[in-house]
Amino acid sequence: MSQDPTRTRRSEGIPLGRIGGVPVTLAWSWFVIAAVIVFLFGPRVAAAVPGLGTASAYAVALGYALLLLFSVLVHELAHALTAKAWNWPTPRIVLTLWGGHTQFGDVRATPGKSLVVALAGPAANFLLALAGLGLLVFLDPGTVGRLLADIFVWANLLVAIFNVLPGLPLDGGRIVETIVWKATGSQDRGTLAAGWAGRIIAAALVAAIVIPPFLQGRTPDFSLLLITALVSGFLWMGAGASITNARMRLRLPAVSAAALMEPAVQVPAGTPVTDVRQAAAAAGPGTALVLTAPTGQPEAIVDPGALSAVPEHLAPQTPAHAVARALAPGAYIPDAANGQELVAYLSKLEGSEYAVINREGTVVGLLRQETVVAAITGRTPRRRP
Repeated sequence: MSQDPTRTRRSEGIPLGRIGGVPVTLAWSWFVIAAVIVFLFGPRVAAAVPGLGTASAYAVALGYALLLLFSVLVHELAHALTAKAWNWPTPRIVLTLWGGHTQFGDVRATPGKSLVVALAGPAANFLLALAGLGLLVFLDPGTVGRLLADIFVWANLLVAIFNVLPGLPLDGGRIVETIVWKATGSQDRGTLAAGWAGRIIAAALVAAIVIPPFLQGRTPDFSLLLITALVSGFLWMGAGASITNARMRLRLPAVSAAALMEPAVQVPAGTPVTDVRQAAAAAGPGTALVLTAPTGQPEAIVDPGALSAVPEHLAPQTPAHAVARALAPGAYIPDAANGQELVAYLSKLEGSEYAVINREGTVVGLLRQETVVAAITGRTPRRRP
C-alpha cells in the first residue's frame, strides 16, 4: 500500500515551502534542541547583558536558536543548489534535531562532484561568518545586537569547521570517501572508510571533553557535556548508518536469485495429492513443489504439512491446490536476476515468496524474501521447521 507523501512530510515536521525549487521541512525534533539552547544560554545572556531581565534574556537565547537554524538552512541550501547545478534530483531539505540534511535522489556521482557538493555547505557558513564580522563594526559592545552578531559569527565558524572534519556523516567525510573511492574504484568502500572515520571522531570528541577535566581533578562543565553527548550521539549513529548502508551495497553484487533460491519443481495445479506425493518423493527432501496454472504460470506452493495430513483414501480425489498456499500475483522472477535489479524487482512484488523460473519458463527454485534480506544485511535467516 502506498503512502501519501504529503501526509508523510507533515508527520515529519512543518513544511516551510520551497526555496530554489527545493521543499524545506522543519522537523518536530528541532524544537527539542531549540528548547535546550534556550535553557542553557538564557542565563548566560542575562549575565552578558546586565539589566536585560530574565524573560528578555531567554527571548534573546531563542533568537540565537533561530539564527543557528538560519545558518543550517543556508548550509543545506548550498548543498542542494550545487547538486541542482549538475541536475541531481533533490527531493527536499529537512531541518532536524541535529541541524539538517539534504536528501538526494538516485544520482550517478563522480568523486569530484560528490566532494564539491559536500563542501559547498561549510563554504556557505564561512561566508556567513565573514558577513557577520563585517556587521560587528556597526554594533556597540554590550548590546543585544552585538551579542547576537558575535554568536552568529562563532556559530557559523564552528559549523563550518566542525563539518569539514574527515568523517561521515559530516561533510568532510566526503574527503575520506573520495580518496578511498579514487584509490579502489568503489564508492561504497569509500563510504565504509569514512563511516569508521566518523565513529573515531565521535569517540575523540567525547574523550577531549571528559579526559582533561578528569586528569585535572575537575568535573566537566554540564552544559558542554550535554551538548557533546548530543553531538557525539548524532555522529555515532550517522556514521553507523553509513557503515551499514555501505556494507549492504557491497553485498548486492553477490545477491542473485540462482544463488539464494531453494530447489523446486513444478506440478500442474490440478494434480491429485497421490501424484503430488510421488513428485515430492522423487524430488527429494528440501525441494519445494510449485503449482502451475495451465498457462505454466506459477500460482501456489505445496504446504508439506497439509500434504501429509490428507488421509490415504482421500488422496486420489484431493487436488493439489487444496494443500497449497497461493503466491501473490506475478510473484515469479528469472533465475538470472541479481544485484540491484533483483532488489528493485522484488520491491514491486507483493508477498514474501517467489517462484524462480529459467529461460524456458520452467520453475527451478523458490526464493524467500527473508533469504534476500539476510543476504543483504549479513544476518542469518530464521530456520524453517
